[in-house]
Amino acid sequence: MTEPATDPVPTQTKGTPPMLIVLILFSVTLAAVAQLALKHGMNLVNDELAPQTFSLNGPSLRVVAGQPFVWGGLFLFGLSALVWLVVLSRASLSFAYPFAALTYVLILLFDQFVLDETVPPLRWAGVAFIGVGIILVSQTQHT
Repeated sequence: MTEPATDPVPTQTKGTPPMLIVLILFSVTLAAVAQLALKHGMNLVNDELAPQTFSLNGPSLRVVAGQPFVWGGLFLFGLSALVWLVVLSRASLSFAYPFAALTYVLILLFDQFVLDETVPPLRWAGVAFIGVGIILVSQTQHT
């Protein structure tokens, strides 16, 4: 008696695998934290250079090279890029890339709730559109 043949082609499930979304969100969060670290580092650079501000010259570049927050931000960007490579190996660019807009959303939330900066209503409206767009994109197939 022979066993029934099995289909060697894996079945495609509908929707997006949750792990893919987790990787996308992890990469985006790392990129947002990298931006915050870079901004803080550059604020410290300008404080050290005062009354001058940063420019592309020797003294400015030496101060930047000695700023740990700048190095930390660059490291986080590198880590974010490595995670992003995993994402790109599993999803189409047209699916994954719109999620990068979440970086803007995270920065705006940080500005409002951590730095206690005023965020104008029009900017909130823009973030709402970004959110709707990301929700729509997430409902499509990832390949």
